[in-house]
Amino acid sequence: QVQLVESGGGLVQAGGSLRLSCAASGSIASMNAMGWYRQAPGKERELVAAIIAGAMTDYADSVKGRFTISRDNAKNTLYLQMNSLKPEDTGVYYCHVVVVGNDFWGQGTQVTVSS
Repeated sequence: QVQLVESGGGLVQAGGSLRLSCAASGSIASMNAMGWYRQAPGKERELVAAIIAGAMTDYADSVKGRFTISRDNAKNTLYLQMNSLKPEDTGVYYCHVVVVGNDFWGQGTQVTVSS
């Protein structure tokens, strides 16, 4: 069982930055895939960014060039640096990992971007 705890969300003005963190209860070094999803009010949860096979990254088109996903294996922590935030980035951001074919989710952290 893997427990994930997100932090770093909050209220920010458009153009601002936030860094989200996801602390895992166990070692992340061997996790097959790690990523961030978000869910806006009335919309489905969508993939924002992912690290696959340890190093390959993937981003939603809407965040490319603005968001950066990274991991610190020594701290068992996944990060999402979000720059040039837009009101449409508002939502609950969830950390997600895949371990031996099993999916684990964090409880989510709210990000609100005001115009």
